[in-house]
Amino acid sequence: MVPFNRAPFTGDEFVYIREAIEANKISGDGRFTKLCNKILEDRFKAQKAMLTTSGTSALDMAALLCGFKEGDEVILPSYTFSSTATAMVLGKAKLVFVDIRPDTMNIDEKKIERAITPKTKAIVCMHYAGVACEMDTIMDIAKRHGLKVIEDAAQAVMSTYKGRALGTIGDIGCYSFHETKNYSMGEGGAILINDPEYNERAEILREKGTNRSKFFRGQVDKYTWVDFGDSYLPSDINAAYLYAQLMHADEINADRMETYNKYLEVFKPLEKKGRIELQHIPDGCVHNAHMFYIKLNDLADRSKFIEYMRDSGINTVFHYVPLHSAPAGLKFGRFDGEDEYTTKESERLVRLPLYYNISAEDKQYVIDCALKYFLA
Repeated sequence: MVPFNRAPFTGDEFVYIREAIEANKISGDGRFTKLCNKILEDRFKAQKAMLTTSGTSALDMAALLCGFKEGDEVILPSYTFSSTATAMVLGKAKLVFVDIRPDTMNIDEKKIERAITPKTKAIVCMHYAGVACEMDTIMDIAKRHGLKVIEDAAQAVMSTYKGRALGTIGDIGCYSFHETKNYSMGEGGAILINDPEYNERAEILREKGTNRSKFFRGQVDKYTWVDFGDSYLPSDINAAYLYAQLMHADEINADRMETYNKYLEVFKPLEKKGRIELQHIPDGCVHNAHMFYIKLNDLADRSKFIEYMRDSGINTVFHYVPLHSAPAGLKFGRFDGEDEYTTKESERLVRLPLYYNISAEDKQYVIDCALKYFLA
């Protein structure tokens, strides 16, 4: 069976995990946590980066830092994972879903402004498949209306928009290092604080409501409980695993891009014949080969394809069911305007196996079986 995904593994993880254990410091904010934070800040020119227990908890922190009040509204796409929405619900915001662009599956920046009301406080943009939303337009809208921008860059580590790392453009950015992501720590994530105004509050929030970070920097002679907080610190064992990944970040990225480009080369002729549609990469966007997806004619065609590939021993998957149609979406939000593309496009999309170190044999087998389906 060719799996849809395998968690990335470089071989150095055991070395660093052992170091963490032997240092007798495996709880949060140990040596490897700090090393990873520094790598993220330096590589992506982030003002401040902090590892978290998950991409979801990074989004939770982002919502709490924005200080939403009951009745405040947040604009976001319906085509995203539940974490994007549920974090805003935790922050007490009402969800306002808008339609997506069919070419990128990202929030349609042209439909954001009409969804703004006096209650709107933020825009959440999710960079689907590691391809950037139209950030210049979104940031301009946010500036003119006095709104915060949260980047859900869970899938976008190493992706850029006009030379800037995704996650560093809005007020706050959020990464995921789940086992399904390009770089993993099993369960984990990071919050990128791009507005220094949030720095101290973020540390307190992450450290169970204490000013512990200031204590360790020698800024206070003892630390105490100063505000609401939670525990968003990952184990240093998890951070040690991630450190190995970040030290091989370019190698992992190049390997994934090789698979992506091979798929693109093979399936491009099918798109020209109108049999499928491929992912669109807008000018100015550099993606990270987080996924390779194709769009089939409709839901029935996609279902047949997935079944055919499964019968051939290949695991292909569809992605999100639009949140606005889910029970929680109906409870916590509303869809603004017309659902022109969100549902229709989501029912056509299927993802092919793509992961670090996929074998040449498995890659070719995926291609051969897919072509057999489409050319039958």
